[in-house]
Amino acid sequence: MKRNLRRSAAAVLAGGMILSAAACVPKVPANKNLISRQEENGRVVTMFGPTDRSNPDAMNAARTAQEQTVIMAEKQLELTVQFRTYTAEDYKDRTYDEVCLDRVRSNMDDMYLLNPDAIQALGEEGQLADLSGLDSVKNLRDVVKTANMVDGKLVAIPQEIVVYGLFINQDMFDRYGLEVPETPEELLDCCRVFQENGIETPIGANRWWLENFVLAIGYADLYNGGDTDRKIAALNSGEEKLSDYMRPGFEYLQEMIDRGYIDAAKAYTYEAIDGEGPDFLAQKTPIVMAYWGAANAETAYGKPEFNMTVIGFPSSRGQMPVVSLSGYGISDNAEHMEDAMATLNLMISDEALRVYSETNKVISPSKNVETECIDALKPLKNKINENIYVLGSNANMKVEQWGNICLIVRDLLNGSSVDACMEKFDRLQEEILAK
Repeated sequence: MKRNLRRSAAAVLAGGMILSAAACVPKVPANKNLISRQEENGRVVTMFGPTDRSNPDAMNAARTAQEQTVIMAEKQLELTVQFRTYTAEDYKDRTYDEVCLDRVRSNMDDMYLLNPDAIQALGEEGQLADLSGLDSVKNLRDVVKTANMVDGKLVAIPQEIVVYGLFINQDMFDRYGLEVPETPEELLDCCRVFQENGIETPIGANRWWLENFVLAIGYADLYNGGDTDRKIAALNSGEEKLSDYMRPGFEYLQEMIDRGYIDAAKAYTYEAIDGEGPDFLAQKTPIVMAYWGAANAETAYGKPEFNMTVIGFPSSRGQMPVVSLSGYGISDNAEHMEDAMATLNLMISDEALRVYSETNKVISPSKNVETECIDALKPLKNKINENIYVLGSNANMKVEQWGNICLIVRDLLNGSSVDACMEKFDRLQEEILAK
């Protein structure tokens, strides 16, 4: 069961750092040699990820934000970062996560861009080096250290913080005199008003991101009420049941389904944004959920014909952003360990992260780097700056969160009872802790 759930976790991260990086890089022929003979004979750091390097000979080649930071490291350290790239055609039916796991375990590369479930698995196995000694780590936000610590080691560091929230059609809320909701109860009341005014399904949902409601409701106190380390330790030991945290969120989703505020049948088949997005943009649906970058992307919600506000998911502690972090890890047996560490240290320096954040218009993992964002995103940004959030991925939790919760939510959408879903969490927790 654990294996099957983890196999699907990478797909759940649509919109995260790894997939957004892959979407904006130009495709380069597989046989194109982009490293000069002079560079090959010098110092080299190998990096495995979802994107290839831009062709340096191309006219006006667009450089991705990631690549700009790599170039900064190359120039300052006088070395070459050699990109090794995942492509579906090369690896057939094997997911990006599965390939990363094999390559790290076989010590095939120095650096890797990893999804949260891979970070957790490899960190637990001791396959990733401790990055806490890097000089740039002192500038990182606490959320980064909390999410990617395993057994006291910082095993991965991102170049951006991926935040999920509720996307609100502010014009529709204003039309019916509604305030944006702070609590789950207030959201239910907003949905009731919308239905009474002829909006059949107030919340547009897809099969990937409804777990954000569960995370916000279930973990608001865990991450914001103090004593977080003790509570996580209790979950990891089995002293506390994961299902006790999950039940309120699942009961809430069931209530929204029962009232018709969410169409479970459609949500079960909808892909992220593609399913519910058109109705939101057409102002037929006042509420959807998505990640920060969707508000800037013209292919998503970057140019709506209405005023939009992005808020955290309602919880007992108010609007709660949900954070899921990918990140760079270094093999614990890296062939070029010293150079790999120096390269990553420069890529996560304030100078490099400022370039990355301004290029991609994202929240930086550095507490010293502030970038401008559109007005719609300011409520979400303010919460992160106030250190208010819940983690959708936490490498220090023995039970992987994001993918497992998502797939059990899909059971709920497909007709499973809340009790049956909680039993599945109990079995999952018991199986993992028994290993």
